[in-house]
Amino acid sequence: MTTDPQPSASFGTRQRLILFVLLGAGFMLSVDFSILNVALPDVAAGVGLAAADLPWIVSAYALPAVGFTLLFGRMADLFGRRRMFLAGMVLLTGASLLGGFATGPETLLTARVLQGFATAMAIPASLSLLTSTFAEGGARERVLGLNGALLSGGFTVGALAGGTLVSLLGWRAAFFLNVPVAVAILLVAPILIRESVMPDRVRLDLPGAVTVTGGLLAVIYAVIEQNVPAAVAGVLLLAAFWMIELRSPAPLASVRILSRPTVKWGNYAGLVIFTMEPGMIFLLTFYLQNVLGFSPLVTGLVFGVPGLASVAAGVLAGRSIGRFGSRKVLTVGLAVQGLATLPLVFAGADRMALAVLVPALFIGFFGHVSAIVAYTVTGTSGLPNEEQGLATGLTSMTQLVAITIGVPVLGAIAATQREGLAGIHLALSVDVVVTLVSAAAVWFGLRPRGRAGERTGGGTGRDGLRPVVKQAQAVA
Repeated sequence: MTTDPQPSASFGTRQRLILFVLLGAGFMLSVDFSILNVALPDVAAGVGLAAADLPWIVSAYALPAVGFTLLFGRMADLFGRRRMFLAGMVLLTGASLLGGFATGPETLLTARVLQGFATAMAIPASLSLLTSTFAEGGARERVLGLNGALLSGGFTVGALAGGTLVSLLGWRAAFFLNVPVAVAILLVAPILIRESVMPDRVRLDLPGAVTVTGGLLAVIYAVIEQNVPAAVAGVLLLAAFWMIELRSPAPLASVRILSRPTVKWGNYAGLVIFTMEPGMIFLLTFYLQNVLGFSPLVTGLVFGVPGLASVAAGVLAGRSIGRFGSRKVLTVGLAVQGLATLPLVFAGADRMALAVLVPALFIGFFGHVSAIVAYTVTGTSGLPNEEQGLATGLTSMTQLVAITIGVPVLGAIAATQREGLAGIHLALSVDVVVTLVSAAAVWFGLRPRGRAGERTGGGTGRDGLRPVVKQAQAVA
């Protein structure tokens, strides 16, 4: 590969610049996502989109972003990670300009679809460039810690700044903000980042690509629209994908990789992490505004202040993983996320509930960000360098799927109750149970296996994953 793995945890000048570019791109995408959420009503009004069609501003982005992430992650392995990353940035620039100048709903939704494709191209490519530039161990753990901190900070900054930006400059600023940043990245990245190509190029698994992409699109559409036929079609396509991968000479996603405990349990943990927390935030947004009667500004501050403070968790998580192992940090972070939600189950209609809610959010966000970092480390560990695009594509896809389905799932649970507060309590109870049970399952799923020193889930040193790395390299 043409990237520069280094065993040391210290960074050279070029590595620092690469880190700045790649983390900056991720931060920009997370800020953009949350800013646009704040601007949705204004965007719909500006292009004449009916209120009933408002969710499609989000769905038009989510469907391609989720459905094509795994495919583009693998294509980055086969045809060049830098090439895929830069192509994503070019597409994002064009899509943002198209959205910013949109005058009708068709143009706007086209721009959102293109932004979704750009995200599916850029996120796994940038993450695989990070994991292949910084060797497994202390350096990578620090990098992924910073990545988790900046992603969390980006969502928070976007939520806090979005209302002000849209109020001062209008909703089009939510699109145009991407353009100068993306152009700067396009100018600098080709100089700093070298291309990475597989030594022996293999054919793209077209049947696998079609079935997994179609299956993911159908499943996400089914969740968003609560469409049973689409859900059935999605399950059948994903089952066909699994059968194809078992028989394909050059599979899109090798069953050997999918069966690894680190990949399997890491991505399961990521699904829970990103399903439950955004769903909880959605429910609390409804609670703060419709039950307690707070304004959107106060609601943003209630989430924003704990969110900004928890950014430090990303930095601390990377160091904690080096000391305790990703298995411990992942399960503890997941457990903290669930336990911090428990007091919110009993929140009443009195504004004094803020005395419990704000500290609980602070603790919960801290655990949430720590778990994000640990799940990313776990899901990309113990794999040869040429499979990092696939591994990061899986983790990115898991995150996007979870974010997309979290709000509809917990929202549907809350809607089963006639009284709003009772529905919130029920959905948050499900959140707590699922998160805590999953933390226990991940702890046992990542337990050390095999002979002494052959570990897959951590326990000593840095998860005891070095033997797995050697084994994977020998197989490759």
